[in-house]
Amino acid sequence: MQFYVYLLTTKKNNKIISYVGYTNNLIKRIKLHNDSKGAKFTKGRNWKLVYYEIFLNKSDALKREHHLKKNRKLRNIIKKNYIKGISLEQ
Repeated sequence: MQFYVYLLTTKKNNKIISYVGYTNNLIKRIKLHNDSKGAKFTKGRNWKLVYYEIFLNKSDALKREHHLKKNRKLRNIIKKNYIKGISLEQ
């Protein structure tokens, strides 16, 4: 079984905010977040997947999720790269 660590973003008051999580079914989990059935923090917002990693076991995925949640600098780098990608497409 594969596990995913993912980073979602959305806009709030003209600021991009992010959410990090893990799952074994990435598509279903994002749908739950966007249907306001995911984590409490994600309710009522339209989330976009901007980054994910695949792991072969739950333990490694949980360690990486914890690392991403605690490392704001890394999260901001990922968000900035995503924003640059958007501006190139427009």
